Amino acid sequence: MLLLGSHVGMSGDEMYLASVKEALSYQANAFMVYTGAPQNTLRKKVSELNIAKAIELMESSGLSFDHVVVHAPYIINLANPDPEKRAFGVSFLTEEVKRTDAMKASQIVLHPGSAVGGDRYQAILWIAEGVNQVIQNTAGLKVKIALETMAGKGNEIGKTFEELKQIIDLIHDQSRVSVCFDTCHTHDAGYDVKDDFEGVMKKFDAILGKSYISVFHINDSKNPKGAAKDRHENFGFGFLGFDSLMKIVYHNDFMHIPKILETPYVDDRPPYFEEIEMIKRQTFDPMLVENLKNKP
Repeated sequence: MLLLGSHVGMSGDEMYLASVKEALSYQANAFMVYTGAPQNTLRKKVSELNIAKAIELMESSGLSFDHVVVHAPYIINLANPDPEKRAFGVSFLTEEVKRTDAMKASQIVLHPGSAVGGDRYQAILWIAEGVNQVIQNTAGLKVKIALETMAGKGNEIGKTFEELKQIIDLIHDQSRVSVCFDTCHTHDAGYDVKDDFEGVMKKFDAILGKSYISVFHINDSKNPKGAAKDRHENFGFGFLGFDSLMKIVYHNDFMHIPKILETPYVDDRPPYFEEIEMIKRQTFDPMLVENLKNKP
């Protein structure tokens, strides 16, 4: 069964319940949510997230908890050379993992971090140290920390499969870590996702093992391969294109893995219902963006 959804919001009085309703409105059977604004650490108490009603709706609608993904805020940098900022990152990520568990989500996606100052090896050591501490702080929970493949902006760690392997090799409990494979990011990092996804997967499998992939971010890219810019495009409208992305979405090895759209809004309108419909029909609609612009 195809597991397909998108990023959804969580705000207002309904909070998590609103997230589930939004996902269902797109006819999705998976979704990803931030527990608050991704640019800051302001968070409501778990008791205010309306979790019980959200769970009730998921159960009645057939949405599986295993197909719900949380994304950690961008501002966490476990590789920050400032020990106080690293400690804060560990503390905040620990609470995010606990929130993820309370929401019954199976995993939390994490941008590994940035090598401030340029020492990538030291950054990898700090990231692994931080992840180990978070796992220790949340012993007994089953939430996976999914390290995301990165585009390579600035000093981002995780732009190569080898860097992700270096981190994971240093994790004591590897049952608690996985990989989020972002199609735009890997393309922008220089991997030939468009024309040789099988070759890319063969390389990933040899370095890390395909079993580590627990979620896909399915995004087209506004940039040519290797641009290292991380600018998402609507499904089928970028340098990756519809046919290449469809091969990934429907790849036999990953049908059991949630596929999450993070494509741009069109004139402040979420494109996810239309994109999900297009993917399910397996037919490209070149007018999708224009139709959304003209939608009353």
